[in-house]
Amino acid sequence: MDNARLWPILTVASALTLVCAVAAGVAASSAGFELTRGPTAAELKAAAQREVAQRWRTWEAGRVFPATPPYSAEQGGRERARRLGISPRTGCAEAVDAEAAPALADAGCRAVLRATYIDALRGVLVTVGVVALPDEARAVRAKAVFPAGGAPVPGLRPLAFRGTVADRFTPSVRQQGSVRQSGPYLVLTTAGQVDGRPARAAEQRPAVFAFATEISERILADLSRPRMPDCAAGEWQC
Repeated sequence: MDNARLWPILTVASALTLVCAVAAGVAASSAGFELTRGPTAAELKAAAQREVAQRWRTWEAGRVFPATPPYSAEQGGRERARRLGISPRTGCAEAVDAEAAPALADAGCRAVLRATYIDALRGVLVTVGVVALPDEARAVRAKAVFPAGGAPVPGLRPLAFRGTVADRFTPSVRQQGSVRQSGPYLVLTTAGQVDGRPARAAEQRPAVFAFATEISERILADLSRPRMPDCAAGEWQC
């Protein structure tokens, strides 16, 4: 092949080589940028949502259920409830009444964490239940099965502890219930009196159970409040 014919071929080949080199350089530059750039606002928000949704299993039990949460006393001022115990069981169906269990299952319930408290006057018991769901939409859907007006049924089953003042806290004792929702969590309460009297035999005094809702709202706020991700920390996935 003479030089006149070879030159166009070499020219095209050189041009293609240059194009490939430029493309490779651009790709490498883009990859380097992706590896070194900081997270976007959307990525930070997604990381914060993931962290919130995992708190039910990554937080220590005592962080989810504080030992002595404060509340507003019926007579005024501030008092503190005392935690009597935390259940090691987290099954969804066993923690609520049978009428409510299917709704939690349909919503993809991951766990129900329960703890029982007694008020400062040692006359009222309340079980608080944290229901962990996959996302906010399914939490809203599951909330609809629980009464909004304070009726305890269908609702959270009380958590009794043998050998304590809560050993008679059975389903028949329940007088008041509540449900609150934020993010992927529901927080339920069920309350009754320490002496074990059935609800039908007790004087109805809703005010004495108000502290239960106040405690549940604090627990829910702590669980569902997002915080700014720290991408350098091992607990975050940005």
